[in-house]
Order: sequence, then C-alpha cells, then structure tokens
Amino acid sequence: MAQPSSEKTSSVYLYIPNIIGYFRIIINFIAFDVCYSNRVLFAILYFFSFFCDGLDGWFARKFNQASTFGAVLDMVTDRVSTACLLALLSQFYRPGLVFLMLLGLDITSHWFQMYSSFLSGKTSHKDVKDTGNWLLKLYYGHRPFMAFCCVASEV
Repeated sequence: MAQPSSEKTSSVYLYIPNIIGYFRIIINFIAFDVCYSNRVLFAILYFFSFFCDGLDGWFARKFNQASTFGAVLDMVTDRVSTACLLALLSQFYRPGLVFLMLLGLDITSHWFQMYSSFLSGKTSHKDVKDTGNWLLKLYYGHRPFMAFCCVASEV
C-alpha cells in the first residue's frame, strides 16, 4: 500500500477515498431500505454506489491516500453490497439457489485471493506480478479489463 506523504498528514479515517467509502455505505443502506418499495430508486442508488467504488480508488492513487484501512473498507463494502444484491435477487427470481451460489463464489474467491496474497508476504491482493495465473494478471494488471468485468458482473 502507498503511504501518505510526510507533509501535513491527516488521519487515515479522513482520507478522501475513505469518506467516499462511508458515503457508499450510507447510499447502500438507503438503497436496500427502498428495494421493495421503489425498484427504480434502488437501481439508481446501487449503481451510484458502484460508480463511487471506482472513484475511491482513483482518488486514493491521485492523492497518494491508499491505506490498508481503505482497502479493507472498500473490499468489505463491496462484498456486503454484492451479498445483499444477490440475496435480494434470490428472492425475486427462481431458482434462487443460483444467486446464493454466486454469493458463495464471490466471497470465497476474494477471501482466497486476499489470504494467499498475505501469506506470501504481499501487502495487497492486487499485487500479482509474481503469479503464474494469466487471468489474475490480466484482471489486476489492466484497469479497463477489470472495469469491464466489474460492470458486466453487476449488470
């Protein structure tokens, strides 16, 4: 993870990307609160939160405000958002088991990637330079491909 610049550092909790992360959590609470009563508003709020997910990473790199706290906040917010969406979809569409299986795949794949990265001494699960897995290199090494995969997955 990049460290903040030594000149006038602020609390990691007040970094711009983390404030965006807190905002995403609030947006998601509102979105899932209205998901049954107003599906259009739900979709707008959910995809706005999804858009903000890309924004926080951009701000973290632009202002050198990447942090372990921010990475965990981002990943947990992503996993909870996806889990809630898949649980919701399992209620609307049958067979719901398909969505619950996707939920299991999402959580376990991210957990395995994070855990194996930290076991190998890496500070980020996105550090895949030394891996022989071409798909991980493509996904984490080329932001347009990652963005395409993320958007395709959410849509």
